[in-house]
Amino acid sequence: MIGAAVLLLVATNCVAPGSVQPGGSLTHQNWGTQAFAMPAPVASARELRDFNFGNRLFNTQWVTAPASVDAFDGLGPTFVRNSCSACHIRDGRGRMPGSSELPTMVVRWHHSNGLPLAIYGEQLQPQAITGVPAEASFSVRWASMSVTMGDGSVVLLRRPVVDIKDLGHGPLPDDARISPRVAPVVFGLGLLEAVPERQILAWADPGDINGDGISGRGSWRAGRLGRFGWKAETATLRAQAAKAALQDMGLSTPEHPDQNCPPVQRICRRQTSGGSPEIDSRSIDKLELYLRFLGVPPRRQPRSEDVLRGGRLFVEYGCAACHRPSLRTARDASPDWLADQTFNAYTDLLLHDMGPLLSDPRASDREDGLEWRTAPLWGVGLIPVVNGHQQLLHDGRASGVAEAILWHGGEAHAAREAFRMAAKSDRDALVAFVNDL
Repeated sequence: MIGAAVLLLVATNCVAPGSVQPGGSLTHQNWGTQAFAMPAPVASARELRDFNFGNRLFNTQWVTAPASVDAFDGLGPTFVRNSCSACHIRDGRGRMPGSSELPTMVVRWHHSNGLPLAIYGEQLQPQAITGVPAEASFSVRWASMSVTMGDGSVVLLRRPVVDIKDLGHGPLPDDARISPRVAPVVFGLGLLEAVPERQILAWADPGDINGDGISGRGSWRAGRLGRFGWKAETATLRAQAAKAALQDMGLSTPEHPDQNCPPVQRICRRQTSGGSPEIDSRSIDKLELYLRFLGVPPRRQPRSEDVLRGGRLFVEYGCAACHRPSLRTARDASPDWLADQTFNAYTDLLLHDMGPLLSDPRASDREDGLEWRTAPLWGVGLIPVVNGHQQLLHDGRASGVAEAILWHGGEAHAAREAFRMAAKSDRDALVAFVNDL
């Protein structure tokens, strides 16, 4: 398996671990607190104007309708936060909340059969406008387990457990399944959207026909290949922006014209709308363009000895079998500067079985519960700089790269075990490599 991974890396002409341009020509040179918020350096003056307009929308704090500025009213009636940037702070990654923090994450819930809850929908709305009951509040506690490394040292792992309280519309059904999701970084999404479906599907092997233990599959959404979200739930940036507007801020869109109120929440459904839709097609266009134009931060120490050695171990352990170093955009991608770009996100955008320890309790079947989209690794080491933490994986359970690896299972079990049994110096080198991406 390891030998096959090495051969594949060479055969696909993946960029070597020492590459300093992870976003191709979309790589900027800022690795400070604004590292995730910079426009692609190749954008034209007109595109930068569109980018700045979208940036304003991304940071707009929406208000309750009616308001004196009707362009930005329509918040709620129930919602998670009042702006995109309230969860994606500096276009970065959310975290599990402390006792006094507002969430930079969401709580998804479903029946055990995968259907949304009749009373509460598919996502908890913990805030509401005046006169409307919030759906519920929640708190987070931590369950722990220990892992013994090959050298005898012990690593304590923890996972969040969400406790729902103050339910506004009656108790949850007995079969309710709850799954917290932290907000992901949003830079580089234009590159991911521009990768041809055939390139991604060439790596899919649902039945593990080649016997390498890796059996990724595509996530199909309305006839298109999903590539955004923890489960690859959406296929395009526009769909992602419109869905987030509705589910996270309660804003109706041309794609989702109805208020985000389940039928039984009558007070919610009676509230004054901020327009029909509350965020129009032009604004969704600008949000989409903003996300497409966000550039990619550079690597910091790509040629350091530890980083280079860690890159070799990344391949040797089998990590590159799913976290593919190199992708290439379509030749006819738009705008032109997105076309024919080789970039290094370290993902294959496929769903993979990650084992029972990472199983999603919200899923409707065992297969879906075990599977997660391969998360891009670029920028991981800058999350502490931009967001002041490094809570990784879908629910922020991992405090850093090493813990994230130790939560891997399923198709990643062999790679995880290679890391667990490695000498500490080798583990540190691999972590240094990932943190430099």
